[in-house]
Amino acid sequence: MNCPRCGRAQPPEATGPFCAHCGQFLVPSNWVAVPPPRAPGEETPPREKRARYTGPPRYREVPRWGFPAMPWTSSAPSDEPTSAEAAAGYAALLVPMLRGLAVLAGLSGAAEIWRYVLLLRSRSGALGAGEVAASDSLVTAASWVCTLMFVAVGVYLLMWLPKVTEAAAEHSGVRPPRSRRAVVLGWLIPGLNLSVPGSVFAEVEHAALGRPAGARPRPSKLVLIWWGLWAANVLLGVVALLWSFRTGVQAKADGVSLHALLDIVAAATAVYTAKVVEWLTALVSPPKPMPLPRVVSVREHARTS
Repeated sequence: MNCPRCGRAQPPEATGPFCAHCGQFLVPSNWVAVPPPRAPGEETPPREKRARYTGPPRYREVPRWGFPAMPWTSSAPSDEPTSAEAAAGYAALLVPMLRGLAVLAGLSGAAEIWRYVLLLRSRSGALGAGEVAASDSLVTAASWVCTLMFVAVGVYLLMWLPKVTEAAAEHSGVRPPRSRRAVVLGWLIPGLNLSVPGSVFAEVEHAALGRPAGARPRPSKLVLIWWGLWAANVLLGVVALLWSFRTGVQAKADGVSLHALLDIVAAATAVYTAKVVEWLTALVSPPKPMPLPRVVSVREHARTS
């Protein structure tokens, strides 16, 4: 007999049902599945007739089985940034804008000081037309550019402030103490803008540091210095505006020195505002992962005899 797998003839002494060369079963077989044997006296169950397909199931009432009624949600992560991320994004542009405003305010103050020096020199002699024209052009250009930059920075600051307030509230698990409308009006209404901005910064710092919600906010030294500079800037702006209605040579000379002082205080206020923005944004931002040190090489200590 030849093996159906390897085709080799079986030796005469081979008597088993398996191939002596490859182990293949030599007898061809056909496997048939049969039901298990029934117990004695057990009847054969009737064969169920398969019903004809009539379409999907239909219900006369809402079935009580299935998944709970929930809105569709996307498993993909949301692309909308958190309040802390939005605050950090605004601060990334707000801080350079504030520093640029400080440079412009300092340039405007230098122009006012130059004008005051020219006024002092004019008391003892005539001035050159080119020098006077250059001073007037510098004062006018610096004041206009500084004013436009101040408006742009103010708008962007009021866009950053709600985000950092919400982030601080989320960090401490409380609600923001003031609405956005109250914050904006407190920064713009004369009188209120002497106390509300500093109070808002103190509240944000209090919440971001995780202090008790019922305790009174105690602003840090940085916020107190900024608060004093901001109040002085507002008051000097009002005084300079009222001083501009006075007439006379001495009043104009005093107005030049007053505008120079206002520009210098505005530059200092812009610098400290940038510091406060960086400080509060860092408080509400998640900690940055620090890279772990890696072993580059191992050197043996010098042996001493």
